[in-house]
Amino acid sequence: MTVRVSRTFEFDVPGERIWEFIADPEKRAGAISVVDSFDIHDEQRATWHVQLPIPLINSTVKVETQDVLREPPTRVKFEGRSKALRVTGEHTITETDGGCKLKNEFVVDGKLPGVEQFFKRNLDAELDNLEAALRADISGE
Repeated sequence: MTVRVSRTFEFDVPGERIWEFIADPEKRAGAISVVDSFDIHDEQRATWHVQLPIPLINSTVKVETQDVLREPPTRVKFEGRSKALRVTGEHTITETDGGCKLKNEFVVDGKLPGVEQFFKRNLDAELDNLEAALRADISGE
């Protein structure tokens, strides 16, 4: 079973300001609650140490992430792979009259029992976390 979530956020700032956040692998990883820690390798690659509260996983899972598409300043797509899951995320920025919109699409394919059910229950909340982190970043908090 594959879990998919899409959501669009609207901002009253130019798209370049949103790009600064969304193209930064450290800021993206920091916005996800199950990412316990992360190692940034370069502008497009990072290792996420993901803590999933499911029975078969007793420690963190290393998820190797990499940007697979970058179209500055409007679009970034990344993939993450591990023994437990595969995740893809895509962020697309479009300008509006008063600012911009950010379309977010995430797909999680679990490879171990319980992974997909966890994300089915929690992926929407992770998008709430992303939106909150973006808004805090914009306001300078």
